[in-house]
Amino acid sequence: MCKKEIIAHDPPTMKSLILGIALFLAAAAASAQAPQIEGKTFEGKPFQLSTLRGKVVLVMFWSTECAVCRDKMRELRENYQGWAGKPFEMVLVSTDRRMKDVEDYEAIINRTVPVKQRFPQLWAGDPGYKDGFGKPAQLPASFLIDKNGKIVEKYQGRIPAEAWDKIAELL
Repeated sequence: MCKKEIIAHDPPTMKSLILGIALFLAAAAASAQAPQIEGKTFEGKPFQLSTLRGKVVLVMFWSTECAVCRDKMRELRENYQGWAGKPFEMVLVSTDRRMKDVEDYEAIINRTVPVKQRFPQLWAGDPGYKDGFGKPAQLPASFLIDKNGKIVEKYQGRIPAEAWDKIAELL
């Protein structure tokens, strides 16, 4: 005859419940922390994303090798110009392997795009560049950040038209 072994489980203690709740809250707080970007802009100026608190920010990771990225630039510039005077900023981070590719692209932009349609851009390959976003799985990768510095939307590929409505809501 086969005996069934009964294993008694201790009910969770108040201490273990509190510890579990504390760990859960700490993990939630860590994931809700504001993202960070530090580095130099293409113009050589120091940049920290945290200085844009109080503004709605759209951060886009892109590459000159990405056809979709290049295709979206005109729309981004026009929308950027349309939000002039509002608490909005757009920040682009180039993930190009070589700074020369970025410089060649920027030379064209400097000759063809009005200054009022230009926004801060950084190169992820710069030795002083740091970010808390990690390497994007797909380009373009965009993140919409509210005035408190929290990511509220993530977009892979083309930025949908609804993103501009969301920016308007956040302003």
